[in-house]
Amino acid sequence: MSRRRNAEKREITADPKYNSTLVTQFVNSVTRDGKKRLAENIFYSAVEMAGQRSGGQDGLSVFKKAIENVKPTLEVKSRRIGGANYQVPVEVSTERRVSLAIRWLITYARARSEKSMAEKLANEFVQASKNEGGAIRKKVETHKMAEANKAFANFRY
Repeated sequence: MSRRRNAEKREITADPKYNSTLVTQFVNSVTRDGKKRLAENIFYSAVEMAGQRSGGQDGLSVFKKAIENVKPTLEVKSRRIGGANYQVPVEVSTERRVSLAIRWLITYARARSEKSMAEKLANEFVQASKNEGGAIRKKVETHKMAEANKAFANFRY
């Protein structure tokens, strides 16, 4: 993190199939070793599978619902005051909410036991859209931590 000035936000181009910047951001996070085409194929097949597994719903709407459900509103940040570290609850900015939701969905999808990454992502999307699964547990855990440390909210930045 630069001490001089804030980093410039880069413009994210919309993906070719769904014309959505959210999809591009997700695909970029799935990408490993520069293999973006492979990540796109994994994502598109995962969205297709998620649509089938959710009872004929549109796959993209299942994905967007999953992202909405996983987005956290509060998180804790460590703050040093008078020689002691406090976990201070802080509201999460909108951009960080989305990036945390994406990161958690990918992390918990990778930890699943299905065969292919597309299946793992599809199942995580379906579960998250129903308010279940690992990513939702992470969100709930984060909110509980913020609630437990509400007493230190006066140490906010």
